[in-house]
Amino acid sequence: MDRYPAGLTALVVPVPETEPVVGRWRAALDPSAAYGVPAHVTVMYPFLPLDTVDREALAELFSGYAAFDVVFARCARLPELLYLEPAPGEPFVRLTHAVTGRWPEARPYGGKYGAVLPHLSVGYESDGAALDEAETAIERGLPVRARVAAVQLVAYDGTVWQVVEDFPLTAAGSPP
Repeated sequence: MDRYPAGLTALVVPVPETEPVVGRWRAALDPSAAYGVPAHVTVMYPFLPLDTVDREALAELFSGYAAFDVVFARCARLPELLYLEPAPGEPFVRLTHAVTGRWPEARPYGGKYGAVLPHLSVGYESDGAALDEAETAIERGLPVRARVAAVQLVAYDGTVWQVVEDFPLTAAGSPP
């Protein structure tokens, strides 16, 4: 049984700058890494079935937002989850709210959580020992700085997650 249904989509901001710091740990502790999911901050998961996604509407929506800089300077924890906290986190929250404003049927994590918590997942572990080890190692490699200039539409093809399209953040006055 696949972990994801074919045609499932998500909107993500890949953060390749973090891979040297978190890649090893994500490979060991984040099951989504085995399905081709890179280090990223989620804007919307799950989104819409791929065959219903209006790419022109996504392009228009995201073009109204400016690119921004983000710093990952610390690890944080939720029960069984280790993640990197982006600062600032507010631009990610605004992007998520923009998506839910346009597509109210799309709810972050299916509506499972009340508030939007921007994060870059490193891994999951029930006993915490592996997360403790990962956190100690990762913090030595922080901070990591990145420029967020686009949101990606990704889809699960039945085997791996694939990039479908990049949507640049190109608000008036910001560089293309």
